[in-house]
Amino acid sequence: MTGPTAPDRLLSVLAAFDHEHPALCLTDISRRAGLTLTTTHRLVGALTEWGALERDESGVYHVGLRLWELAALAPRGLALRQIALPYLEDLYEATHENVQLAVRDGSDVVYIEWLSGRSAVGVHIRVGARWPLHATGVGLALLAHGDPRFQQEYCAGELESFTPYTITEPARLRRELAEVRRTGVAVSDRQITDDALSVAAPVRAADGTVTAAVSIVVPHADAQVPVLAPAVRVAARGISRALGWQPERAQGGTLRDDSQSTRESELPSGQRRTTA
Repeated sequence: MTGPTAPDRLLSVLAAFDHEHPALCLTDISRRAGLTLTTTHRLVGALTEWGALERDESGVYHVGLRLWELAALAPRGLALRQIALPYLEDLYEATHENVQLAVRDGSDVVYIEWLSGRSAVGVHIRVGARWPLHATGVGLALLAHGDPRFQQEYCAGELESFTPYTITEPARLRRELAEVRRTGVAVSDRQITDDALSVAAPVRAADGTVTAAVSIVVPHADAQVPVLAPAVRVAARGISRALGWQPERAQGGTLRDDSQSTRESELPSGQRRTTA
């Protein structure tokens, strides 16, 4: 059995940094990466010279701007965020609630934008954070429209619980995903914290595939899903069209707009936007 390759070791150094550990000294990087101090010193030096890491005056290392520049090229990262932001801001201005945009990465949902609302709910989200797909509204929206084989494998796997309301039964999750496909929205009720509810809708790319999801998070006690659902669907539809999705040109004429029954006249006052 061979040991870690040079690329593996390099990536393990970068993986030592996360939201809980944004700044590390050389010893901490060595420990978290599982590498000798000598190897870590050599790799950190190369990464710092290239710009992937930066060293401050105290000798502590941080992620460098060169990685941010590369991340900006990711079609599901900053590029998507830039296109979606006007629609997310419209949704926020109409509701003043927590608004988020997320994409799927394996079995997790990763948040690429977050607009903090006035509601004092136990939101454990920040840009770059990830949660299991089954436990969030955006995750359910992405999973429901994902590859059927992946859905089957996910539902058969271990479903982590965070509150008494988290979906942990495969049969119930399958029913929930079917309901998401039927209604065009996903509702996650108190699955991460016991005071928050989220309503999410899928965002489609130009070819009709679901590439992201947008949601709004509100206090469970005050949630009015029939009012929130049309607003979220309109935001998701706006982002989809900005990405080039045109439901009237769907393949074979069979792909319907999940939100086609939602007219902007259904939105709360002040929510309507002019379609570009």
